Amino acid sequence: MRIGELARATGTKAETIRYYEREGILPAADRTDSNYRDYSENHLAALTFVRRARELGFSMAQVRELLALSDHDDKPCGNVDQLVQRQLAEVERKIADLTALRTELGEMLRSCRAERIGECRIVESLARPLRR
Repeated sequence: MRIGELARATGTKAETIRYYEREGILPAADRTDSNYRDYSENHLAALTFVRRARELGFSMAQVRELLALSDHDDKPCGNVDQLVQRQLAEVERKIADLTALRTELGEMLRSCRAERIGECRIVESLARPLRR
């Protein structure tokens, strides 16, 4: 399949596919006689894997590691588990940060009943140092 077909099948921009190929994340495609890239079902599977890992928040370095690990069907999956556990911990940290942010913004809104900016508690609270 051509790059446009692969792009449509995976929801990936053609330039991103070329980038992944240059970076060695996606194996180089064969070329047709007219020098077009010719992608296989293996490319489709690999790109689907990469897209899904990225959607789950894995960094490109982690994606590389996951791809390398996925090439060894007979190995124990402890390393994969560790990567996923670290990613889950990072997601939980981000959720905690966003929850704290939501709480603080809600408090700011509830604290302000002024009609003029000069009396606005929100503007006043933004000028205060962060609470950590």
